[in-house]
Order: sequence, then C-alpha cells, then structure tokens
Amino acid sequence: MISRLFAASFTAASLLAGAAAQAQQSQVLLNSSYDVARELFSAINPKFEESWNKTNDTKVKIEQSFGGTSRQAQSIIQGLKADVVTFNQVPDVDILAQRGLVEKNWQQHFPNNSSPYYSTIAFLVRKGNPKHIKTWDDLVRDDVKVVFPNPKTSGNARYTYLAAWLYANEKFKGDDAKTRAFVGKLLHNVESFPTGGRGATVAFAQNNQGDAVLTFESEVNNIAKSDEFKAQGFEVVVPPVSVLAEFPVAVVSKVAKEKGTEKLAETYLKFQYTPEIQALLATFYYRVRDPQVVKANAAQFPEVRLINPTDVLGTWDNITKVHFSANGVLDQLLAGK
Repeated sequence: MISRLFAASFTAASLLAGAAAQAQQSQVLLNSSYDVARELFSAINPKFEESWNKTNDTKVKIEQSFGGTSRQAQSIIQGLKADVVTFNQVPDVDILAQRGLVEKNWQQHFPNNSSPYYSTIAFLVRKGNPKHIKTWDDLVRDDVKVVFPNPKTSGNARYTYLAAWLYANEKFKGDDAKTRAFVGKLLHNVESFPTGGRGATVAFAQNNQGDAVLTFESEVNNIAKSDEFKAQGFEVVVPPVSVLAEFPVAVVSKVAKEKGTEKLAETYLKFQYTPEIQALLATFYYRVRDPQVVKANAAQFPEVRLINPTDVLGTWDNITKVHFSANGVLDQLLAGK
C-alpha cells in the first residue's frame, strides 16, 4: 500500500513538474497597437516568433490588441496586460509613462527616439480624382467632403488635424485667426468621424462617404493596391507639405516585470529595426530608418516636406493641452467657435 501511494505521489509530482517546465518553456507577449496595423503585424509577428524560437529554449507567441491608440492607452491604464506598445503618436506613450507603466525616459531606450519607422498624412481620392484634390487648400472648398477618424480617439486623426494646422499656420504666416478658420472649415467638411483609422477606410471605401479619406500614407497605399478595393480605382495623393508622423515603441515595463517578459519585450522591439523588418515595413509603404532600405525603396515614396509638430508648436505635452484637452482648440473648432 505504501509503495503504491509513493508511486502515485511520484507520478503526480512528475506530472506537475512537467507542466511547470512546459509553462516555463512558453511565453506569450501582448503587443498593443494602432488601429490600421493589423496586416503589418500579421506579417511581422510570425517572423519574430520564428527568429526567437530558433535561438531560445523558451517558445514565444505574439498576441495583438488593436484600436485607436488613445483608447489602447486607456485600456492599459485600466488593466490590459500589454507587454509592449507600438503606437502612432508620442502622447499616448507619455500618458503611460506618467502613470508609471512605462519608463520616463522611454524615448532613449531605442534608436531614433524609439521610433523605428514613420509616415505622414496623405489623401485617398476616388477614381479619376473628380474633385481635383491635390493640396490641403482643396480640402476646405465648399464642394469637398472628407472622412477621417475622430481626433479624440485616434492618433491617426490627430496627425491629420495637426497637418492641416501646420500647413495653415505656415500659409498665413502665424496668423492664429486665419489658421483657426482654415482648420475649422476642414472640420466642417468632415462627412464621417469614425473612432479609428480602419473605420474611416470602411466609411470611404465601402460606404461611399466623402470625396477623400485622410489617413497615413501607408494606409492609403495599402487600400488603393489591395485586392478588395483595386477595382474601384482609388488614387493616392501625397500633398507637397504634410506632417511628420513618428511611430513610437516602448516596453510596458510594469507589466513586463510582473510577467517576466522584459528581455522578450525588448528583443521584440529591437527586431523592428533589423534590415529584414525595415524592408518589410517598406512593402507596407512605411518610411523607414535603415539607409540601405531607404535607398532601395526611394522610388515608391513621393517627395514631401514634413513638418515636425514639436518644432512649431512646442512639446507634445503643450500640443495636447492646447489642442486636444477638454475645451481645447479642437473642441472650440468643433463647436464652431
């Protein structure tokens, strides 16, 4: 009897030890990202899993959460256990840093201010460009209707708002009243205000709303060339002047420490800078940092003068307070003030 009990106990202990060992040999990393990044990370993640699994005893599985980055940041604050963020605007990472979820000096952790790639705001117009839309000036005409996400919930849309503001500020030589009137007219011409970039795509391409959708250059190219929408003959318009839209990445250190995924999270974000992934990013029409990849793909990116918002409007904290806080300039313009 004693020997049987001992054998049973030994078997149970072995099973538990085996299960524990198996658990230790497998890790799951959750990447919280912006709304229109689904296809991109569907391509990146398997490559990272393959690379990691070849050189490490532990196996890794990348899981994803997508949405407007401001909403993603709020979800993390409210308890979403994301190990890393790959966002499309700095303020949403800063919010996490202010809450102690991300290190205060997160922009110093990776090259190029922790931005492995960048983009700008471009226009997608209907076949033949019937409204002859070429510049920001065309978007404030009375006969033009546009679609872009809500700047309250989408980093994508904040860049659209800032691109229009920066263009008008330059056009009117810093005249605040004229700049406000220009951006207010653009907002008045918005036919649909979805919460995220993918919703804007649906409104324009599937629901036939607007004469142009304003979104990242990468997104408009991917829509125009996709099998789903190619037959509609959409055309890409990159205005000669637009905004610099950097795509920041960061380890959610508080979560990563709790889950023991700090090394994994850091390696995953460094992977975005490798020549292989930089080349992959270029196939999705993102502008990248690697000099050789930039040179090899120069022909597919039109020349555009990019204005960095912080060079004109101050820090991102200042931009957020002035333009995007409650009763800020955006709210005033939406209210017609």
